[in-house]
Amino acid sequence: MIEPLIEHRLRLAGYETRVLELEGDGVPVIMFHGYADSADTWRHVLAGLARRGHRALAFDLPGFGTADVFTPDAILPQLDAFAAAALRYAGGRSGAPVLAMGNSLGGCVSLRLAERRGSKLAGVVAVAPAGLVMSRLLHLVQRDPLLKSLLALPAPVPGAVLRAAVARLYVQLAFASPRSIDPGVVSAFTYHHRHRAKVASYLDIAHRLIPELRSPFELSRITAPVLLVWGDRDRLVFHQGAERVLSEVPGSRLELLEGVGHCPQVEAPQRLIELLLAFCAERESAAA
Repeated sequence: MIEPLIEHRLRLAGYETRVLELEGDGVPVIMFHGYADSADTWRHVLAGLARRGHRALAFDLPGFGTADVFTPDAILPQLDAFAAAALRYAGGRSGAPVLAMGNSLGGCVSLRLAERRGSKLAGVVAVAPAGLVMSRLLHLVQRDPLLKSLLALPAPVPGAVLRAAVARLYVQLAFASPRSIDPGVVSAFTYHHRHRAKVASYLDIAHRLIPELRSPFELSRITAPVLLVWGDRDRLVFHQGAERVLSEVPGSRLELLEGVGHCPQVEAPQRLIELLLAFCAERESAAA
């Protein structure tokens, strides 16, 4: 039986957000997206898990998608509180162990969740987690001349023009093979960039996040099993950063996906699903 995907609103840690939720069996999987993305980035993975009847939930992180905005305080602690609330929600009244999965900024959030709530986690799948060895492409996004020009115009900017500018950056930076990406994926991503104020807010978040991501981890605190997944053609967060996690987190391991960029959940969803389900099976077997 294919589980239906339920889209609903929820308040977590004081932030109203959108959740894409699958009922089902197995270790519940909570999914956190990357910077300027949304829960929609997990739709291919969720579709694969639905066919297997596996429980999973994807969230719009605060500040992104349709979630409430950040307060003026530091961003990572706000994401920590949100992730902890998502963990409690997914674990239910019984407090069942949950597996956290995140891409880029969401991978950083997942690892930080393991530092703080490791006893409640069955494991972590960190997909190209930010905060390790990063390129300066985020700075380039902030300085992109076309985006800067559009945001500086005194007249209103049509949403289609903004979305086209964002789409150009998205496919160039996030993927190894831009031409192979489903246009529907690009449309879902840019849907949340159709208003100039929203795009400006994302650039402001980048400005605030960059210094926080220079040293966001205390990896020695992690006791939960960690699986790292990286595309070998990632231009945003380099897979060499995995070496630090592998050296500081006992039992952690790396899966390097050939010919894949920064978002394997979009570019290689079937391979990511296989890795995720195998990891879940390992955790269930260990618990039994």
